[in-house]
Amino acid sequence: MFTIHMGTHTGEKPFSSKECDTRFHPVSSLQIHMRNHTGEHTFYCKECDTSFSHISSLRRHMRNHTGDKPFSCKECDKSFSRKSHLKRHMKSHTGEKSFACEECEKSFSQISDLKRHMRTHTGEKSFVCEECGKCFSEIASLKKHMRTHTGEKPYPCKECNTSFSRKSHLKTHMTTHTGEKPFTCKECDTSFSQTSSLKTHMRTHTGEKPYSCKECDKRFSQSYNLKKHMRTHTGEKPFSCKEYYKTHKRTD
Repeated sequence: MFTIHMGTHTGEKPFSSKECDTRFHPVSSLQIHMRNHTGEHTFYCKECDTSFSHISSLRRHMRNHTGDKPFSCKECDKSFSRKSHLKRHMKSHTGEKSFACEECEKSFSQISDLKRHMRTHTGEKSFVCEECGKCFSEIASLKKHMRTHTGEKPYPCKECNTSFSRKSHLKTHMTTHTGEKPFTCKECDTSFSQTSSLKTHMRTHTGEKPYSCKECDKRFSQSYNLKKHMRTHTGEKPFSCKEYYKTHKRTD
């Protein structure tokens, strides 16, 4: 026992793994390490039957069930279930960005953010929708897209019964209740609740008409006006008169 204890002072690690030559002290640390090679999982979660090779991994996992978040940020009120998550969060306060892109000058606080950014350079889209074959560079984008197939709308409005598939859509919708118009035109001070409405409005100043008719040379500042114009070519009459059961082209 004395010899084992002395190793904590000398730094000596006499017990080596036959699989990877990593050295340990004491021998119990080697025994735990060997489970990485053997695949032995001796610690089981009673909540979901997931198994782990280390007791520490099981303890970390159990926080998913208990909701325990013992690692608190001293700068704000956020708490985390893992120390590594707290360490990663702290960079949002320090502004540290130690992961730099070799293609451009952008830097990131997390390696995962850098990897995600690198796809903008490589064009890699490894997340594929099984329903329609669309590819995405991020798993989050694929998950959002899947709601177009499932019809899932997990973001409900607390003011009315409307629900949305994206959080950003709910945020935009909320301005109809609050009356907030945070997007202001620098040319005429007109304000809008949505950034898309501001972009459309700006074309009245710039004269930009990005929507062109393939049948003739007419151009339009809004896609809606182009769709309306196309009926002059197709002859479509989508607005039905309920009084006389006749169809008429809309003139407004």
